[in-house]
Amino acid sequence: MDLPTDYRAPQGLTRRDVLRALAGGLVIGAGTLVVPKRYFRLPQEAETFVAKVAHYQLDIAGILSLGMVELGIRKTEIQGKRILLKPNLVETASEAPHINTHPLVLRGAIEAFLRLGAAAVMVAEGPGHRRDTLAVYEESGLADVLTEDRIKFHDLNYITGYALPNAGRQTTMKTLTFPALFQEVDWIVSVAKMKTHHWTGATLSMKNLFGVMPGRYYGWPKNVLHHEGIQNSILDINATLKPHFAIVDGVIGMEGDGPIMGDPKHAGVLVMGRNLPAVDATCCRIMGIDPYKVTYLEQADNWLGPIGERSIEQRGETIVSTQTDFKLIDTIPAQHGIRLS
Repeated sequence: MDLPTDYRAPQGLTRRDVLRALAGGLVIGAGTLVVPKRYFRLPQEAETFVAKVAHYQLDIAGILSLGMVELGIRKTEIQGKRILLKPNLVETASEAPHINTHPLVLRGAIEAFLRLGAAAVMVAEGPGHRRDTLAVYEESGLADVLTEDRIKFHDLNYITGYALPNAGRQTTMKTLTFPALFQEVDWIVSVAKMKTHHWTGATLSMKNLFGVMPGRYYGWPKNVLHHEGIQNSILDINATLKPHFAIVDGVIGMEGDGPIMGDPKHAGVLVMGRNLPAVDATCCRIMGIDPYKVTYLEQADNWLGPIGERSIEQRGETIVSTQTDFKLIDTIPAQHGIRLS
């Protein structure tokens, strides 16, 4: 039996152990080896683009436009489309602008999509920590940028929703309720922040989509999803919504006790791609984190997208040239033992 190139065995077992066990009836030592179904999924492939961006005053629209070209996105694909950008707006603090997606990254993404002929680009968010979305919108500096650029902002927490069957089925939720606004757009783009996280190890483009779930249905801080399990809720949201593109702001990310209490970390990168698990796995490697040790990414592997390094074609900068270890806190269980070796 052939196993995927990037195959990872259950903890403590080598690839050879598993192959030997499969040939011998799935028995190893004193115990029976139970291999999860995900280890036998067909390998998937994806592409990501990594750009070095030293600071936010550079030509971010030009950098994102180059990345989109490298990823095969042409005018014919975007022309006339309505694009929704979902940033990561969590909290605001004058001494901690690294909590949120930087407003100039959003301005760059808006301009890049308009250059490709988008009919409209809008920004929408439903923060989980604050009920007053407009306060976060204004205090983060995003309101100044979007007002100047005449771009619409939508508060997703209070928009009436529509239900879709839960395509992921990792939680007990039979349906997921998304903002009705999503029925009026053609592309949903997760514009996330590169951060470590005290519940999930890392929060990137997939976790960022927690913020699309309206607070009027899911509470604050999205209590229903926390009750169902954060990792499984991430998988259900992504499997059901099927976002089209991801951009991760790693120019200045967050390390340590993220997503709010951590320290700023200059990684100097923007990472993007059509496949969110592939984008997030690439981000993890840049952060010095093993994506196979981030539970929701390991579960998404070759289902929602590939996370194996050899399954992701790297465009732009190499991971080696951009890698910078983000601080992990061993006393935080989700961050313990996830360092890339």
